Amino acid sequence: MNVDKAKKRIAKQVKKGFKGYPQLSLAYFGKTADVATEVVVTFTLAEGAEPQQQKFASDNDVREDETIQSVLVKIIDRAGANSVLETEGVTVL
Repeated sequence: MNVDKAKKRIAKQVKKGFKGYPQLSLAYFGKTADVATEVVVTFTLAEGAEPQQQKFASDNDVREDETIQSVLVKIIDRAGANSVLETEGVTVL
């Protein structure tokens, strides 16, 4: 899947806001605020349930990595997430 198409699909899900559980959260991390080298996906099945996390890392910006963005779209689809939340910007490690 094209990286721009994947980013648009993710943004469309994020724009819907909180619609209940299951919920999927995306948070980007990097050494600087300009380049995200890691994305953490947190899946929560129900309110109060133990969240599950998965990390994806790259030497380049994960927001521009076609493979990682395509995987994020597949995770959202397969998880059946009602809500997709995204932390704004890049958290500096």
